[in-house]
Amino acid sequence: MVLERSMAVIDAMTWQDFERYVAELCRRDGCSEIAVVGGSGDLAADVIGNLPDGRRLVVQVKHYAPHRTVPSGDMQKFVGMAFAEHNADVAVFVATCEFSRSARDLALKHHIVALNRNLFGSWNSGAPLASLLPLSGAGGGLPRSRVTRGKRGRQGAT
Repeated sequence: MVLERSMAVIDAMTWQDFERYVAELCRRDGCSEIAVVGGSGDLAADVIGNLPDGRRLVVQVKHYAPHRTVPSGDMQKFVGMAFAEHNADVAVFVATCEFSRSARDLALKHHIVALNRNLFGSWNSGAPLASLLPLSGAGGGLPRSRVTRGKRGRQGAT
């Protein structure tokens, strides 16, 4: 099933339409028993189902403007609920923007697959979800270091 949409079309979706679209991408990639459960009282899960190998998949979806970042609090809530409340074997956090450094660090620490805008774009363009899962929290990209201007020899994060 071909589902690819342009990022402009995705940005114009409502958050509800985006949740349903993410569920369709899961189905495209062979996931079963996919249900959209997002909305008030969702306990930090928007899409729940099973991966093709039978593992329980729990997905949190944030449809934020591209210039925003997912804050640490959103990731904290998902970390706290994905495994304890929803019994996830695999927890995926999909965002239409970037993750803050602290949110990305939490994802790495707690084995959350963090799909930022670029990686979601890869999934949207046909990369199977299974190919993105090994990235774990590194789905947001690994932190890069640079030499801070005026402070030779000292490293600072970008």
